[in-house]
Amino acid sequence: MEWFNSWIQSLIGWFLNLDDRFYNNFIKEDRWIYLTNGLGTTLLITFFALIIGIVLGFLIALVRVTGDKTGRLKFLNGICRLYLTVIRGTPVMVQLLIIYFGIFGSVAVDKVFVAVMAFGLNSAAYVAEIFRGGIMSIDGGQMEAGRSLGLSYNQVMWKIIMPQAVKNVLPALGNEFIVLIKETSISGYIALQDLTRGGDIIRSRTYDAFMPLIAVALIYLSMVLVLQAGVKRLERRLAKSDRD
Repeated sequence: MEWFNSWIQSLIGWFLNLDDRFYNNFIKEDRWIYLTNGLGTTLLITFFALIIGIVLGFLIALVRVTGDKTGRLKFLNGICRLYLTVIRGTPVMVQLLIIYFGIFGSVAVDKVFVAVMAFGLNSAAYVAEIFRGGIMSIDGGQMEAGRSLGLSYNQVMWKIIMPQAVKNVLPALGNEFIVLIKETSISGYIALQDLTRGGDIIRSRTYDAFMPLIAVALIYLSMVLVLQAGVKRLERRLAKSDRD
């Protein structure tokens, strides 16, 4: 039990010196700036990767649904299938390293751009399957009813199917966005100073791992809670519009 007693004593000593540790980690030499700068980079990557994921994922979902339901766009459907298989079958960290060191290895390119492309392309694969599942969950009779009223396939998709599908997939999309925020924490593998990397820099200066890592974790948790609240609020608005 000696190790346990030693651990308890060190834990008590850590809390007794909490104010000194806080000053040393965040106030001294303005080390808190590493976290704020890293947070800005993380939010920038997440925002643009989110746009790429939604737009590209939505287009892929349309190609997949059209190909499966009508038999058209066979070539594009095949490319989309291959894309989804490769992206979902390989780790996002490996994809990030391939894009940075493999594709752009001989070119001077902004690391933020590389991270946005890597996370955006990865997110698009999962968003595509979320949208496709939402579209396919709509009863096929609605397509037949719309066509019988003289609407074209595209008109039925945009005016009848898609509004219902978006409402159905909103919780799943919210989960994907949360995953995307947390996945950006590996950006440090290409020497990009994101939020996690900012905490590592503080740790390397102070040799105190606990407090910087806890600060990073709390910031990520705060971002996730804000996103969850936004998604829930949007869900309530959509549900209210259905009742009205």
